[in-house]
Amino acid sequence: MPGDYSQTIKTYLGGYAPSLVSQVEGLLVSGKLGEVLLRKYPQAHDIRSSAALYDLAMSFKARYLRQSPPLSKVIYDDKIHVINHALGLHSYVSRVQGNKLKAKNEIRISAMFRRVPLDFLNMILVHELAHLKEKEHNRAFYKLCEYMQPDYHQLEFDMRMYLTYREAMGELY
Repeated sequence: MPGDYSQTIKTYLGGYAPSLVSQVEGLLVSGKLGEVLLRKYPQAHDIRSSAALYDLAMSFKARYLRQSPPLSKVIYDDKIHVINHALGLHSYVSRVQGNKLKAKNEIRISAMFRRVPLDFLNMILVHELAHLKEKEHNRAFYKLCEYMQPDYHQLEFDMRMYLTYREAMGELY
């Protein structure tokens, strides 16, 4: 007998249209959500190290955000928990060194994204990189995300379906 997945679904898909949410819930309850995700995203990426993650982020930055502030660090972080609605974090760290104020932009991605499809990792990176130019989640922010990744909104929805599956059923990749 399937469990009650309503809270899990609400956590990740609460802002979507009820018709979409009920379709995902139907797939989850019938045990077919994993199949749907694997058909669309058959394998996890192989970017396991923070150094490789940094290189990927810098390739996006060089292609789409040349005029943005420098990025000093991009790492996987074991302390970021998806349950707290954080998939990644962009931070602006200021430090005083002598009589100078030094500022650095850092991106931290939840370590759980070491084993997801590359499209999901790219979507998270694009989201965090967009914060280099746009601090708030406003129209300009999402327009920038779509510029860097035209299917950004579909990937965000698919990733939320994956997170729903993962919390309800366990690892998929």
